[in-house]
Amino acid sequence: MSSETLQASREWWSQRWLDLLDSYRFKKRLERARKYARQGNILSIEFKGAKVLAKVQGSEVEPYSLSLSLDAFTDEEWGFVVETMASKAVFAAKLLAGEMPQNIEDAFAANGLSLFPFTLSDVHSKCSCPDKANPCKHIGAVYYQLGDRFSEDPFVLFQLRGRTKEQIISDLRLFRSNSVEMAATAAEEPESSITKTHTLNIDNFWEYNEPLESSLVVIAPSSGETVLDVLGTIPLAKEEESLTNITSADVVMKFLDILYKDVSQKAMLAAMQLGET
Repeated sequence: MSSETLQASREWWSQRWLDLLDSYRFKKRLERARKYARQGNILSIEFKGAKVLAKVQGSEVEPYSLSLSLDAFTDEEWGFVVETMASKAVFAAKLLAGEMPQNIEDAFAANGLSLFPFTLSDVHSKCSCPDKANPCKHIGAVYYQLGDRFSEDPFVLFQLRGRTKEQIISDLRLFRSNSVEMAATAAEEPESSITKTHTLNIDNFWEYNEPLESSLVVIAPSSGETVLDVLGTIPLAKEEESLTNITSADVVMKFLDILYKDVSQKAMLAAMQLGET
């Protein structure tokens, strides 16, 4: 697969991360790093807080140990960022769908921060290999591998800044829930300064006719079977096999799959916006 094809297949946030490393002037070292990443020389990658720890097999018998990290944001800084993200339905909807909003950096810039590092010097890395250059090919290999992980899960990028996926989603829901409650409270007219008493009625004790608490409602895309999976391939008329073995049915199903995902995404965004009203 050519580098142009790989770049086109990556998510924009993953490519943004890799563009920083690709700007490194020592191109031969980068090529060796890419080979290490592709050939399975990276034995392990794990997070310890906001720091990445990895083992990379080099030319020696024992693998090299390395670490990679960015400057983590403080709890206060993350509080401002999440509040900004929660105020925009599209940010919350896309993040809960596992996607990175195209203008996500606006939420950080509005609070004087940057999600992505500006230069390679903003990436703190250390390797046990004897190579004095930084990044060495082992660090570069892990850097490339992280780019692939970002494509699969954009929340990994947030973790480098000090917040896990669970923390961000929980904070987003909390902020949105509080916003809904504050709006509802402001709209209510005080009926009386005297606290009302309610008579217990056994007949309707188990009934609940009040609106469902908004924080209990989770709007998320379906991860199971879709109607396309249930119906199967469209039975179009058979045709002569082409060199690519791609049939008309394949083309139609691919189109419907893209259309289905697009409609699902728009429906979820509409639901999130409706929840704000």
